[in-house]
Amino acid sequence: MTRLRQSPLVVVFLTVFIDLIGFGIVIPLLPLYAKAHDPTPAQLGLLMASFSGMQFLFAPLLGRLSDQVGRRPVVLLSLAGTVGSYLLFAFARTLGGLFLSRILAGVAGGNIATAQAVIADVTAPEERSRGMGLIGMAFGLGFIFGPALSGLAVRIGEAWPGLFAAALSATALVWALLALPETRPAGGRAARSAVPLQGVARAFSRPAVASLLVLGAVSTTAFAGLEATFALFLSARFDASPSGVAWAFVGVGVAAALVQGGLIRPLVRRLGELRLVTAGAVLLLLGFALLLRTSSVPFLVASLAPMILGWGVTTPALSGLVSRRTPPAEQGETLGTFQSMSALGRILGPYWGASSFLRMGPAGPFGTGLILEGAALLLAGSQFVRERRALTGC
Repeated sequence: MTRLRQSPLVVVFLTVFIDLIGFGIVIPLLPLYAKAHDPTPAQLGLLMASFSGMQFLFAPLLGRLSDQVGRRPVVLLSLAGTVGSYLLFAFARTLGGLFLSRILAGVAGGNIATAQAVIADVTAPEERSRGMGLIGMAFGLGFIFGPALSGLAVRIGEAWPGLFAAALSATALVWALLALPETRPAGGRAARSAVPLQGVARAFSRPAVASLLVLGAVSTTAFAGLEATFALFLSARFDASPSGVAWAFVGVGVAAALVQGGLIRPLVRRLGELRLVTAGAVLLLLGFALLLRTSSVPFLVASLAPMILGWGVTTPALSGLVSRRTPPAEQGETLGTFQSMSALGRILGPYWGASSFLRMGPAGPFGTGLILEGAALLLAGSQFVRERRALTGC
């Protein structure tokens, strides 16, 4: 037990990984379960966006709460909420029940920002992005194992995927209860505010942080649009079967996990976070440009390589940079705001991506991604120039 308490990075990684396997179990089945209740297109869209919508609202609040009362109680409370959301999903017999389960899951999903705050508490600034990469690696691995378990569980019965997911999150809850120490710096309690979203305004009041928050929202919107339409693209362009699409997503997940778990540390040491964010924008820009012209499987693989590498380095480098530019007493609050901006991108990206794909084909979401990554490159480049001028005094 003592050994575990001395390894908060390991505890956070395993907690998030186990929890996200449950997320990966539920997500593939959500639209199928919803269709049984004959929803309108608007209702289905709202259901799919409800998780990210709640994250957008609650991630800054949970992050701020972790600054005030500590990381450990917020992580435990969020995991308990996640268990409850999966139980609701397992026994939902109406469309309203599915909505309630996803809303609760989204509220509890704000714990990712608190997990990032734990990493910020226990890592040196030069190791911050590597630590943030562990969260991304947990995401990637969770989305590899989760859908596979989902396919096995649904064969047992309709309720079993939700029950499997609840059991996994309950396991993560017990693990965190036994092994996760409190990491908030002593004396680092944030001042209480009568205005719940004042912390969001405070984060945006710092130009060095605000530009990173916008950059995160822009990049996430572009990539989420690709994620939402990639299956449609593979089916339309390559006549891919559902099995082929699933294996393509597994391959992307494995590659992303390897980048965020293994490459991020040496790349940060060699380039630094800001250069890495700029390089990530260039790679994503190249990936979208290549995807627009993809006509064969080898060309598709060549297009995805810069896309996966670009996204794999951008997210941990950005969150590490946001953390390094934030005072210790406000880590949870500011990282919660960063997660909120990412959640906004996961709302806008799939909505626009799917609707524009139906109207314009790949040129809709991929062309939009090209434009957005061009804007991200300008934002990252301007930050890089500003930082060099500050260092040289020119």
